[in-house]
Amino acid sequence: MKKGSMIIYNASEVVTCSGFKGKAGAQMQDLKIVNHASVVVEDGVITKITTENLDLQEYASKGFVIVDATNKCVLPGFVDSHTHLVFGGYREEEYNWRLSGVAYMDIMAKGGGIINSVKGTMAATKEELIHVGIKRLNSMTGFGVTTVEGKSGYGLDLDTEIKQLEVMKELNKLHSLDIITTFLGPHARPAAYKDNPDAFIDFMIEEVLPIVDERGLAEFADIFCEANIFSIDQSRKFLLAAKKRGFKIKIHADEIVQLGGAELAAEVGAVSADHLLQASDEGIMAMKEAGVVATLLPCTAFSLKENYARARKMIDSGLVVALSTDFNPGSCFCESIPLLIALATNQMGMTIEETITALTINGAAALDRADQIGSIDIGKKADLVVHEFPSYKFLPYHIGVSTVEKVIKNGVMILNKENNLPY
Repeated sequence: MKKGSMIIYNASEVVTCSGFKGKAGAQMQDLKIVNHASVVVEDGVITKITTENLDLQEYASKGFVIVDATNKCVLPGFVDSHTHLVFGGYREEEYNWRLSGVAYMDIMAKGGGIINSVKGTMAATKEELIHVGIKRLNSMTGFGVTTVEGKSGYGLDLDTEIKQLEVMKELNKLHSLDIITTFLGPHARPAAYKDNPDAFIDFMIEEVLPIVDERGLAEFADIFCEANIFSIDQSRKFLLAAKKRGFKIKIHADEIVQLGGAELAAEVGAVSADHLLQASDEGIMAMKEAGVVATLLPCTAFSLKENYARARKMIDSGLVVALSTDFNPGSCFCESIPLLIALATNQMGMTIEETITALTINGAAALDRADQIGSIDIGKKADLVVHEFPSYKFLPYHIGVSTVEKVIKNGVMILNKENNLPY
């Protein structure tokens, strides 16, 4: 028997989130739970979900690891589909400025914000970034994350953008979690292009995108489409150029002002549009018609003291809604899935069922991987989390505290809090 074969048996609930594409609207409420069930994993792939009694001794004799999940619930691994996990330096002073009432865009105007993280990332070596990246991924694992997206964007030049992407590729080899890379070169205007953002977009398209493409360093391309950052026209130009090269595309859209980023996401065929705090009704409907995943980032709204994205409106309108942490050094230095769950259910009007769907199968859809991960289905990768309580309803109830007990990646136990198994 190959590595990655196990039986997770007698779970009080197997919360399958079953499906092979993102779930829209009312579908998000249906978690497709199997009670008092076992999950069979062979060679890292789910092969059976059953309520039948299994001959555990026979399976054990064949080399299967046996995991007792009595009085525990089992969920798919969470998919954190929007993060900026590779960066150097921190911005704790800026956060405290915000606590005293200074607006995020005012901090950027004073030379803070993203540009501040660019300096720290430029100064950091690849080895330093890998070291701290592993620590961050370990923390994410502890919250039940098994797949994470990581963006560049703290370089704004050729060398540092490439360095970030190369670090993520190396982390993907070194760490158990799967890391999906996104090129976010147009994340802010560097000083040299402050008054000429069109030239910066041209530089990204003509000088940086080709190298990222040729070296296979990213699957997605993304841009911060925002007032005084990059306009709709500039964003369209970059995204279409990236799409022409074969990149799947994402967009930071309508976070601070209602610029029309949601409409643009629909127009250019983005896989996801993210943030969307200020998305218009027209943009929401355009995204629905185009099949764009709406990725909402409530921890960022919380950190910035902004109103939350209109999750209820989006779900009731029939969108596929995902949730993610937006872990980054500035607007959201937070990788906490329990906090995200608390905000989604307590502040955004989402049910816990919708929240779990948004963190699993819909997070996978935001990474164009709903056919491979995000649910407990036969044929999918065995990315599973055993929670310490008998029901998924404990996730919002145990406010801000992780209920994760065991994390299984590709059928291998990578975290077991019962015996301090390392990541």
